[in-house]
Amino acid sequence: MKLELKYLSLRKIPTAIWVLGFVSMLMDVSSELIHSLLPLFMVTTLGASTLMVGLIEGLAEATALIVKVFSGVISDYFGKRKWLAVTGYALGAFTKPVFALSGSIGLVLTARLTDRVGKGIRGAPRDALVADITPPELRGAAFGLRQSLDTVGAFVGPLLAVGLMLLWANDFRAVFWVAVIPGFLAVLLLILGISEPESHATAHRTNPLVMANLQRLDSRYWWIVGIGSIFTLARFSEAFLVLRAQNSGVPIAYIPLVMVLMNIVYALSAYPFGHLSDHVSRYKLLGYGLVMLFAADLALAVDGHWSMLLLGIVLWGLHMGLTQGILAALVADTAPADLRGTAFGFFNLASGVALLIASVIAGWLWDSFGASTTFLAGAGFCGVTLLLLTLNAKSGQH
Repeated sequence: MKLELKYLSLRKIPTAIWVLGFVSMLMDVSSELIHSLLPLFMVTTLGASTLMVGLIEGLAEATALIVKVFSGVISDYFGKRKWLAVTGYALGAFTKPVFALSGSIGLVLTARLTDRVGKGIRGAPRDALVADITPPELRGAAFGLRQSLDTVGAFVGPLLAVGLMLLWANDFRAVFWVAVIPGFLAVLLLILGISEPESHATAHRTNPLVMANLQRLDSRYWWIVGIGSIFTLARFSEAFLVLRAQNSGVPIAYIPLVMVLMNIVYALSAYPFGHLSDHVSRYKLLGYGLVMLFAADLALAVDGHWSMLLLGIVLWGLHMGLTQGILAALVADTAPADLRGTAFGFFNLASGVALLIASVIAGWLWDSFGASTTFLAGAGFCGVTLLLLTLNAKSGQH
């Protein structure tokens, strides 16, 4: 019966959500084809130092964080979520040939920054579109479905990269050219497959950043932003999963498969958990997700055996499936419809800053005290977040 209900909900999800999911999937295939190889390309082909690779990645992520807030605000002001999302996806697509043509680090940096500007532009209006198009009782399932399809791209991309590198004798540029195809298909699908929701195309235009509007983002919304940020401190960059695989003795050629496994688990679990969150407390499921992350950190803290690494990766993927779509649905639930773009922008900014801080702390702990301490610290942040969730539940805030 529960299975029937789940697939009944799947059929009820608006077609536009499926389209947005496939748009995300195609762009993720395109991006991951490049990003899974880009550090190697910079070091081996362009002669970049590891420090330069780190600097480029840091600048790129910082750029995306800044842009995310303003794109959400702009989408609320103009009410044109679709065309802002199209702009973001198009910027990403147009960077793909630049990577293939790059003969210098400067050109790679330009392409990487432009790509991140595109990501920053599209994220908040796309999530706001999902919320605008979907009835409230199906929001968890809709965000979970879009996230699942997005994550399919995140494991298909690296798998395709490995296969093409083997096929074409490590020809980075040839693989980068292939990435152009799904990138432009994503933009085309978004233009042809999505219509602007009428409620926003005709809405009265107001500045979302005036104090009167920001005050409409009430304490429930800011609590979600806060809990999402502390939660992010517990789940630092997934680059550390790759480093843990290397640290555990996994052969270099097979290390990308760690991310493939994590994303498969994530993709398979995001929709079912999103659907479940429409029928039970989202906060309770968030708590279960934290327990999964706590267990993943403990498994990854164990030195020595590959089986614990495997267990940790699977649990990490499950926690992602449990929490990411649910956090997005909670933001949509607590923000006024005309401020959703702004709300997602601030939420993404806060989570992004927390991820940056978490990754710096994790890197320092790794260098100073070792891998095990890093993951034990992550488990500690999980404990703090769980405590806050429990206290909030007892206070009856939600």
